[in-house]
Amino acid sequence: QVQLVESGGGLVQAGGSLRLSCAASGTIFSINTMGWYRQAPGKQRELVAAITSSGSTNYRDSVKGRFTISRDNAKNTVYLQMNSMKPEDTAVYYCNRALIVSNSLRAATFGSWGQGTQVTVSS
Repeated sequence: QVQLVESGGGLVQAGGSLRLSCAASGTIFSINTMGWYRQAPGKQRELVAAITSSGSTNYRDSVKGRFTISRDNAKNTVYLQMNSMKPEDTAVYYCNRALIVSNSLRAATFGSWGQGTQVTVSS
């Protein structure tokens, strides 16, 4: 069974930065495209960034130029560096499997989710 543990969230002012981490176990992490998802109150969960096993990345338009996804296969960990943050980035952030198809993001999750990490951006 896949286990995903997200961390690094917190409260930050608009314009600030946070770095999220997600440790994965129970899967061959290195072969999977991994992504960061987020869910704001009253909204559907959305995929915001993904990274392939070889390091190719793709981002949702709303975070391009501000967020950077990376991974360390030796540590089974995926990261999300968030800069120039905006109040609309406020959400619970989750990592999970994803796909990049024809240069577009596609959700392709494992059967389970981690607990997520809360990110709150104040104006």
